[in-house]
Amino acid sequence: MLYTKPTDGYRLAYRKNGSGRAVVMIHGSPGDGHEYDNLVALVAPHALTVVPDLRGFGLSDKHLDKGASALSLDGQAKAVIALIEELGLRDVVLVGYDIGGFTVQTVARRRPDLIAALVLAPPLPGVGRRILEVTAINEFWHATFFRTKLVEQVFDSNRDAIRALLKVHLDGWSGPGSTVTEQLLDHMVEVYSAPGAFTAGVSWFRTVEGNPVSDYAMETVPAPSDRLDKPVSVLWPEHDPLFPTEWSDTLDQFLSNFSFKFMPGVGHFSPTEAPQIFASEIFSHLSGKWRADVSHEPRSKRG
Repeated sequence: MLYTKPTDGYRLAYRKNGSGRAVVMIHGSPGDGHEYDNLVALVAPHALTVVPDLRGFGLSDKHLDKGASALSLDGQAKAVIALIEELGLRDVVLVGYDIGGFTVQTVARRRPDLIAALVLAPPLPGVGRRILEVTAINEFWHATFFRTKLVEQVFDSNRDAIRALLKVHLDGWSGPGSTVTEQLLDHMVEVYSAPGAFTAGVSWFRTVEGNPVSDYAMETVPAPSDRLDKPVSVLWPEHDPLFPTEWSDTLDQFLSNFSFKFMPGVGHFSPTEAPQIFASEIFSHLSGKWRADVSHEPRSKRG
């Protein structure tokens, strides 16, 4: 395990493997870089992989006494940019899903000079006020729950409660027949049972932009000139209850240069469940063989 220099008083823990062009992978919440172990095993023989734990997650600095702002989307993006610059990386392929997806999209917009391409699974833009529909609100209950003091009063440092909650997420959001729960649960419980760790890991949701419900409800369509124009591989799972496939219908209003692949049988934890699909897209960007889709017709049934 390696550590960055402090930015805003926070160090990031990160794992580095392989050599060559850099691929930086950003995890979800509450989780850490081990979500990418399967993918790193495929990519590291052919490229340099850098997998940090975001601020407040895994083995990175927590510093709950500094408040939630440094653990927000803005703070996380700033930390990832600092990591890339400290390592002297350029032409980076960014990989993200869950809050890692929000983070890498923000990094690409703020520092396009550092980034060559992105490989993304949901969340992606274009959801809009559909986030307020009954089914969506019921799935995103955690975004509100994590803002309450019950996190500190009941869950933090309570190993059994943390295990039960994480198992609900891992079981409920993974695809049929997935082994994600077996792969991640024990590790996540160990990491997030330390005092303050669980609270830090959900602090993302305690900021204005960290609540996906309110953030998507206020989403507006950008002008064509403001769309993200970096090459983007969009990988959309079939069995992600948080992001149904029909929500992929407006991507071309937000992204100007992307390809789309549907991931049959895959759930929310897609980098762990389907690392081969992610690796294929990463290699296509590294080799220069990636091409944007010519047509962006309805995507929910496309392969």
